[in-house]
Amino acid sequence: MPRSLRLERKDGVYHIINRGNYRQDLFVDAGTHQAFETCLFEACEKCSWVLEGFCVMTNHFHLVVRTPTGNLIYGMKWLQSTFANRYHRFRKVTGKLFQGRYKSLIVEESTYLGGLLHYVHLNPVRAGICLVAELKDYRWSSYWYLDQPRRRPSFLNLKNTLESAGGLKDTPRGRRSYADYLTWLSTDDAAQKELAFGKMTRGWALGTAEFKQRVLKGGVAGRESAGGDIPEHFEGRDLQEVNELIWRRCLERALSRMGKSGSEIMDSPKSVEWKIMIAAALRRRTSATNVWIARELNMGVAQSVSLHVGRFRAAGGESKNVFQELIQRITE
Repeated sequence: MPRSLRLERKDGVYHIINRGNYRQDLFVDAGTHQAFETCLFEACEKCSWVLEGFCVMTNHFHLVVRTPTGNLIYGMKWLQSTFANRYHRFRKVTGKLFQGRYKSLIVEESTYLGGLLHYVHLNPVRAGICLVAELKDYRWSSYWYLDQPRRRPSFLNLKNTLESAGGLKDTPRGRRSYADYLTWLSTDDAAQKELAFGKMTRGWALGTAEFKQRVLKGGVAGRESAGGDIPEHFEGRDLQEVNELIWRRCLERALSRMGKSGSEIMDSPKSVEWKIMIAAALRRRTSATNVWIARELNMGVAQSVSLHVGRFRAAGGESKNVFQELIQRITE
């Protein structure tokens, strides 16, 4: 099975999830919970991570991690392998602990970080383990550390949690207000929908289309994603979304080079020369499908794209300077 794409950014924020193999209970007692928390805290110190929030359940964990130096992959490899080795040694068992590679979603802070932190803190409530009023006693969560300021490690940052709940301060009063906020949020479906609770574990990124474009433009692990070629593998809907974001960026560059606007796409004939030239360029340098090109350029049915591009190539259109300049603009 293809592996999921890993996006590494300096000062990137990630929602990280993994489960026990076959969804089996992994954190079965206080000892295993404590062992994982110890490994997590060691990883934060080792990698200079900022821990924005976390929650460890019985068969899975949620982490919200900021990576100032862009070392997510190294840190997660160390965390999971170290915990697995210690687990095997002390419990004298063998076998795979986790269901596979962890899932990581890169997070747009301005739109999703606050909601994500509330989502993570409410995990035990959604699972029926406790009520919101009892969350302060759920030991294996960053929420527990809210009322334990002297026990907080230096890398645990709860400022964003409080500020995103109405600008609350890290004071006894602010912490009580946050408990009231979670009580309200846990019963308000409309508020949860507005905060996008249903998206918190889906896809590859939590953010707007513009944010995702910026992430892809910035490259993966320091490499540029150009011309529709993704340097690693996505699957299913993630693959489709990433491809379309890349194709759209190339289309926008092509329109700019041709001096055309989005409104002209709808107002111009389906087989006008500049549309055919852009279609040929997209076919040449990206993996954009005929269906997508036909829809975005208003060229009718998909077969029309193949027909017009074929005629354009046969007539030597790809040798023209304007086409070569268009190709260069798309892939720059």
